[in-house]
This record gives sequence, C-alpha cells and structure tokens, in this order.
Amino acid sequence: MSLADKAFIEMCRDILETGISSEGQEVRPKWEDGTPAHTIKKFGVVNRYDLSKEFPILTLRKINFKAAIDEILWIWQKKSNNVKDLNSHIWDAWADENGSIGKAYGYQLGIKHKYKEGEFDQVDRVLYDLKNNPYSRRIMTNLYNHHDLHEMNLYPCAYSVTFNVTGNKLNAILNQRSQDILVANGWNICQYAVLIHMFAQVSGLEVGELVHVIADAHIYDRHIPIVKELIERKTYPAPKFIINTDIKNFYDFTVDDFKLEGYEYGEPVKDIPVAV
Repeated sequence: MSLADKAFIEMCRDILETGISSEGQEVRPKWEDGTPAHTIKKFGVVNRYDLSKEFPILTLRKINFKAAIDEILWIWQKKSNNVKDLNSHIWDAWADENGSIGKAYGYQLGIKHKYKEGEFDQVDRVLYDLKNNPYSRRIMTNLYNHHDLHEMNLYPCAYSVTFNVTGNKLNAILNQRSQDILVANGWNICQYAVLIHMFAQVSGLEVGELVHVIADAHIYDRHIPIVKELIERKTYPAPKFIINTDIKNFYDFTVDDFKLEGYEYGEPVKDIPVAV
C-alpha cells in the first residue's frame, strides 16, 4: 500500500462514517438530470505526504500521470487560461467559444506585480525567492483574486500554495477551498508533488513535505457506492518517480521529463457521474 493509498482510504472512511450530509439544504451543483447533487462532507481535512519517502500516487486505481502533469504545466508554466493550450478536455465544460476559462488559474499566475527587486509574476517570484532568499516565510501564490472573480468561469478550488524551506528541503502547503474527493483528490496530490519536485530541482533543493489542507472535503451522493468499493480494493507499493535531472530551468520541463517506474494499479473506475 502506498502512503497516498493509506491517506485516501482513511480520509474516505472518516467522511463516510462521521461526515455531515447536505440533504435538506439548497445546493448549487446539479446532476445531468437536474437532480440536486448532495454530498457528505468533513470540514478542515489535512493530509501530509513526505515526498522524500515516496511519490504520493494512488494505486487503488490508475491516475493519468501524463495528463495530470500536462495540466499543472498548463497552469504554472504556460500560465494559460485557454483550453487550446491543454492536451486534455477536462476544462472544456468551463470554456467559452474561444476556449477561455476567464481570468482564472494560469491567468492569475501570469499577472506581473511590482517588488523592490523589480516586476515578477507569481511563479517567477517563487523561483526568484527559492534561489535568492530561500528561508523567507513569504514565498506563496494565490489564485483567489476577488477583483477578478466575476470574470472567472470557475472559482479556483486549489487556490493557494505556501512554500517553505527547512534545512535543504522544500515543503509546501496546498490550500483548497473545496474538493470532490473521488474525482480530484488523487489527481491534485500527484500534480503538486510533481510541482514541488520541479521547483526543488531548479532551486538546488531536496523535496520535503506536501501538506494538503481541504476546507470542504466531500463525496457526492452518487459517488458513495463507488468510493466504498474503491477503498476495499487491493493496493500496491508506490512506484519510483523519475525526473530528468538535466533540467535546470523550470520553463524547460515537458511532460516527457517525468515517468513512473513499476506503477501497478487497480481497475479503472468507469462512468463516474459529474456534478456541475
């Protein structure tokens, strides 16, 4: 069992056994047939992943490793808000006729801000500080720009990352206001683990912990049987994460610079209903 599997199973069991249902409340999300998409939730879930021990990827089912990296590069490296720059179709439902998701995600990371050292966007400021002032307690990004929320087709879910160097290890806290546990948890953990590996490598640091803080960790009502089956499955050891160590510039990374060696996983989960 991977450490990611262990955290996922314990979290899901806790939500299912002690979580609070939204039945009887008015909820925004709907299923495709128009039925309200209710959830069972826990508030303030915190999971920790020590990246120096193993790569945190689920083996209960396959995580599309390349697609997850492609999306994180789309946001953090390309700083794009257009689905035409993305190789998957996971954002199509929130895109307009031109492919834009509005002033969200990558758009916010690409806005330049003034500092005493000059102008930086949020990503470049992180990279600058990790190399020049690594022990600063001010290294963070934030996508939740209230000024632009009305022009975002989807408010950011994973909205803030705080980076912190302890000794020679790069740690990060990922703050998420809301998470669909079945659909997004394994995906987001994989993505931000890769991001920390990238930032650490180009900054001459080792990887430390990824701490994931979820304000509203929920399982949708129609996902409950799927989750119950999933967490009873056979698990496998975590695979070996391999990164191209020749890359020294964050903007030179491509999806082909990463691979997993010995990744075993369970059967895919098919026909997951999506609430929008």
